[in-house]
Amino acid sequence: MKNLLGCSIQDLEEIATQYGESQFRGRQIHSSIYNSKFKVNTIDEIKGLPLKFRNKLKEDGFVLGGLKVKHKFLSNDGTLKLLLNTSDNEFIETVGIPSDKRLTVCVSSQVGCPMDCKFCATGKEGLKRSLKAGEILDQILFIQNEMNQKVTNIVFMGMGEPLLNLDQLLLAIKSINIDLNISQRKVTVSTVAIPNKIRQLSELSFARLGKCQFTLAISLHAPNQTIREEIIPSAKMYDINKIIKDCREFVIKTGRRISFEYILLNGINDKPKHADQLSNLIKGFQCHVNLINYNQIEEMPFKKSSSNNAQIFKERLVRNGINVSFRKSRGLEQNAACGQLRQNIFQK
Repeated sequence: MKNLLGCSIQDLEEIATQYGESQFRGRQIHSSIYNSKFKVNTIDEIKGLPLKFRNKLKEDGFVLGGLKVKHKFLSNDGTLKLLLNTSDNEFIETVGIPSDKRLTVCVSSQVGCPMDCKFCATGKEGLKRSLKAGEILDQILFIQNEMNQKVTNIVFMGMGEPLLNLDQLLLAIKSINIDLNISQRKVTVSTVAIPNKIRQLSELSFARLGKCQFTLAISLHAPNQTIREEIIPSAKMYDINKIIKDCREFVIKTGRRISFEYILLNGINDKPKHADQLSNLIKGFQCHVNLINYNQIEEMPFKKSSSNNAQIFKERLVRNGINVSFRKSRGLEQNAACGQLRQNIFQK
C-alpha cells in the first residue's frame, strides 16, 4: 500500500509523469489533499483527475490517508475526540482542542505504546505497530474537517512514543510545515525520553528538515531517579541526570526551550521537597515546567494531588526561579486519559 498523503508536491509530480500525465496532475492531487474545503478520503474523490489515471493509481496500490472514523466524542468544552480505524483494523485516538484563535490537534504516533508508564492507560496493551507519516497527517486532516476550522498547532502527545518512530515523525513534521503550512514552532514533540534519541532527534532534524524549531517536551513526572523508576519502568535504562544533560545539549544546539511535563500524583511526587529536588535538577538553562493534574483512571492506584498541595508545589518552583504553569485539562467527561477512549469502547 502506497499512501499519497505525506508525499511532497515534487513526489506527486513525479508520480504523475511516471503514469504519462503532466506534472500539473501531481499539483492537482496535492491541492486536493491539502487545500480542499472538505477532506478528501479516496482517490476517486480527487475532482478533475482523469478516470483512467485514478484507476491506474488504485490498481497499483495507491491510497489516500487510510483511516476511518469509528467513534466521535464531543465534550462540553468543545474538545473533540476521534477513535480512528486503520487499514489493518487497529485503532488510534486523536483529539482536537479548540481555544481562542487556535485549534490544537493531539496526534498519535503509534498504535499502543511500549513504555508502560504506570499512570497511563495506553501502554497496558503494549505496542502493536508504529504509524506511517500519512496516518499521522490523516489525523490532522480529520480534526480539521470535523471541526471546520484550520488547525494551528500540533502536539505529539497521543498514543505511542514518537522517538521510537523517528523517521516517520520527521517526515510528518516536514509535511506539516511545507504542505499544511504550519510552522515548526507550532509543533510539540513529547517523549518519555529514550537513550541517545534526544541527540539523534536534533541531528536528524537539521539534516532532513534544515532546522529544528519545534518544542521538545520531556515527560519527566519525577524529581529524582528513584521515583521515576517507580512510575516509569523504562527509566531504569536512562538515568534522570543523563536526560537533563542531553536536554541541555539540545537547547545549546537548537536554541529552543525544553518543556518538562510533570503529572502531580498524590503523596508520590507532589511534596515541597520534591519541588526543591526538581528545581535543583533543571535549573540553569532554558526550560519550562508544565504541571498537570492527574486524570483519574479506575484501574490505576494513583490519586491526583489536592488543589492545596498542587498550589504549594507550584509556588515552591516559582520561588526557586523555575518557569512554571498549570496545563488545563480538557474533555474530562469524555475519557480524558490517553488510551482510555479506545479501552472503554472495546470493553462494552
